[in-house]
Amino acid sequence: MDIAADAGGRIAGISRDGLEWLVGHDANPAMIAWGCYPMLPWAGRIRRGRFDFAGRQYQLPGNLEGHAIHGVGFGLPWQIMDRQAHRIELSLELPRDERWPFGGIATHRVELTDDALRCHLSLQAGEEAMPWPVLGWHPWFVKPDRLEFHPQAFYRRDAEGIAVGPTVAPPPGPWDDCFVNHAPVLLHRGGKRLRLTSDCSHWVVYDQPDHATCVEPQTGPPDAFNLESATLPPHASIHAWFAMEWCEA
Repeated sequence: MDIAADAGGRIAGISRDGLEWLVGHDANPAMIAWGCYPMLPWAGRIRRGRFDFAGRQYQLPGNLEGHAIHGVGFGLPWQIMDRQAHRIELSLELPRDERWPFGGIATHRVELTDDALRCHLSLQAGEEAMPWPVLGWHPWFVKPDRLEFHPQAFYRRDAEGIAVGPTVAPPPGPWDDCFVNHAPVLLHRGGKRLRLTSDCSHWVVYDQPDHATCVEPQTGPPDAFNLESATLPPHASIHAWFAMEWCEA
């Protein structure tokens, strides 16, 4: 496993038995399009970067078609707090400016075992409350031979490509959509099977590209600050985990 702390605290590569599982930087150097990076304090698009919180309107910078996508963590350098042979822990002090006015401290811990990789994300609020964050991961998997995915529900997208409620029955793929899912997701490739599990209730699947499939567990839907109304109090924290386990197909 390779870690790129300076490139958003992401996992830059995962190789097992000579098979590379993640799209690398060489395939597409855009920060949004390689490796497996943490998404926080939101995941997916915030519509036009705008939301209301505690009686004020906020405007985040747009970074995709005028929307604010995938938070601030994937584009900032993280600090290495602890590094061992099979474990690394990174931290990020979130900005307190127009990119994210509320601050906070994030940690990303990644651990390896013989057959699995386990990630843990946390975000702790600072001195002031913030909109309830969404945590998640955005892995760009090299195109699998087959994807097994059986979600329970689906968020429709409007004309701007933004998820809207209420949820409905999932349609057939291909997808670039958010789902409610509580079951393992399986990727089959090169005679191997990769089993993805998480305590996240929402999963975005983007399987339209020819070279990659993204399977993104996250704690809430895109545009969560506008779809949901909740507050993370000062000094409170939230957590999420994501595991990848290899086995024979």
